[in-house]
Amino acid sequence: MSLQPGSCRLNVGRTLRVTSSSASSAIGTGGGLAEALRQQARAQGFDPVGIASVPGSGRLRLRSAALERWLAAGHQGSMAWMADPRRQRIEELLPGVRSVLAVGLNYHVKAERSPTALAVARYGWGRDYHRVIDQRLRRLGRWLETQHPGVRWRACVDSAPLLDKAWAEDAGLGWIGKHSNLISRDHGSWLLLGHLLMTVELPADQPAQPLCGSCSACLEACPTAAIVEPFVVDSRRCIAFHTIENRDPELPREIAAAMAPWVAGCDICQEVCPWNRQAPTSEDPDLQPRPWLLDLQAHEALQWSDQDWDERLRASALRRIKPDQWRRNIRSLG
Repeated sequence: MSLQPGSCRLNVGRTLRVTSSSASSAIGTGGGLAEALRQQARAQGFDPVGIASVPGSGRLRLRSAALERWLAAGHQGSMAWMADPRRQRIEELLPGVRSVLAVGLNYHVKAERSPTALAVARYGWGRDYHRVIDQRLRRLGRWLETQHPGVRWRACVDSAPLLDKAWAEDAGLGWIGKHSNLISRDHGSWLLLGHLLMTVELPADQPAQPLCGSCSACLEACPTAAIVEPFVVDSRRCIAFHTIENRDPELPREIAAAMAPWVAGCDICQEVCPWNRQAPTSEDPDLQPRPWLLDLQAHEALQWSDQDWDERLRASALRRIKPDQWRRNIRSLG
């Protein structure tokens, strides 16, 4: 899960790579355009894909209310950007928005780290997924312009002030699990999310129905009890938050005592999720791991200079963790 702030991209893009049927003639609006857009999204490597209508269903309004309770409880920790009011006012991101294309990018690659290696969350193994998803969404936006002249659109990744998981749920991609990650029935929770906000009105997919049932595997597995109740994560107890967002010179003792071997994010709650047992693997070249990340040893990483950090993490989402934080996280393992 990404924890960093950022912005959407509005109607930008240099290249347009679409399938052969894309740009020759406009499809029009309605179901034909919606299905063609889904096909184009899948051609960009996204799966699952879905469409939600603005202002969203009653479920989305419940998610918005849940965010307010989460913020009021202080569960965001130092992530002040989570209170950005635009997160609950999608029209402020794109005036006139009528529909949202939600997409998932499977990052469950077929690779495992060495048993003695430091643990890095899977989202950071390959190329910076913010760039990957943004570039592909912009291609879709440019394609949409060829089919519906005059349309305005905005590409958003999970760093944007958007209720991204709630909109993905509303678009039918999956449901928000008890660990707060989106779970797809067919893909599990190893999904990176992106959204294309559009001023064209398209038929919406049905919101996904929750299927966690009585399962409590993620709550029981979290070593710091960060999932304080089903669907509620207290960032102040979360290993991912502290290894990525905490800028203090030292980590809290209770976090340091429980975090091994994680030094950049944490995947424990996803690793134990039953919906990930049969999760498909990804062959996406942009998401394949940097080999050194699978065998990263503490004594080696502690010796990194700032230049080493810059070279190793070039075009990586892990650049959010600055050199001093890397060293602090490793030292905290004891």
